[in-house]
Amino acid sequence: MKKSFAGQAAGFAVLGIFLLLLSGCGYKNSPIPPQSVVPTPINDLLYQTNEKGVQLSWSYPVKNISGTALEDITSFELYQAEVPLEEYCGSCPIPFGEPIIIDGGSPIDGKIRKKAGFELSLLRPGYKYFVMVRSRTSWWAASGDSNILSFVWYQPAAAPEGLTAAPGDGQITLAWQPVTQLTDGSPVTMPMKYQVLRSADGQSFQPLREPVAETGFVDRQVRNGLQYFYAIQSKMVYQDELINGGTSAAVSTTPVDLVAPGTPVEVTVIRTDVGIKVFWDRSEAGDIGGYRIYRRTADKGAYQLVGQVGADYTLFVDTNAQENIRYYYAITAIDTATPPNESRKSTEATLRH
Repeated sequence: MKKSFAGQAAGFAVLGIFLLLLSGCGYKNSPIPPQSVVPTPINDLLYQTNEKGVQLSWSYPVKNISGTALEDITSFELYQAEVPLEEYCGSCPIPFGEPIIIDGGSPIDGKIRKKAGFELSLLRPGYKYFVMVRSRTSWWAASGDSNILSFVWYQPAAAPEGLTAAPGDGQITLAWQPVTQLTDGSPVTMPMKYQVLRSADGQSFQPLREPVAETGFVDRQVRNGLQYFYAIQSKMVYQDELINGGTSAAVSTTPVDLVAPGTPVEVTVIRTDVGIKVFWDRSEAGDIGGYRIYRRTADKGAYQLVGQVGADYTLFVDTNAQENIRYYYAITAIDTATPPNESRKSTEATLRH
């Protein structure tokens, strides 16, 4: 019994010396990196399907979690998990494996934020994949997790062809040919859907609503006079999962205003010393660009354009009217479209000068 107690006392003494040494070295706990070196998490991890597999891309972090600029990213850690689709459990933890280490570098190239990328190949059909990235500024300073991508791999469908975009008034109508082949040339045997992608600059395309089964789409969330770019990505439906396929070449168009303003009313003419003055009521339309003044004589049915005024004016003086001739005047309203839409001619007002 005494021998056992003596052994325990010796063990406690050794443990105390060990803890004292650790305390003296300053490593009581795992080292915690300062906020000035921990990168902000990546939040734009994206992927694009191709014939070989999946191309990943993301932006370099340019700030640390305290908000100041980073000078260098040592490396990226790419985590990947694959699960047979029949074994997938939506509530189960994602079984990420050991990371793939990718070299980093300066986050900025001149004045442009750099992009990083990696291609995943040798993917297995019928497997659901998960991908996540972290960045490091040193072996002990890692960012938080990026957004997590997930996708099911299968030989992808080819890109849609024949995409057209027809502009309308407040809308753009898209049409394309159905996809009938995979990227390896074999026929499509699964249901197809199509994701409409839209961009304002022709560079950054974003999904527009949910994928559709049809080969046409009407985009009514547009503004007249602005240019829009479109592309279509094919998607196969495989066991309730959507498998990304190829993306079409982009097209662009600009919706146009095709609706004319209302016809001016209450047109009145009077004789003055300087000519014939023509008055009318101001239009209440919100996109009035101006008014056009037309004139004809009693012996002619065709009108002659004799003047145009801006939207703020409802008066025109015809200084070229000749004496002893009866004139007939009509007014139209035009809008701000290019070219402008023009209303019907107003009811005539007449006067003998």
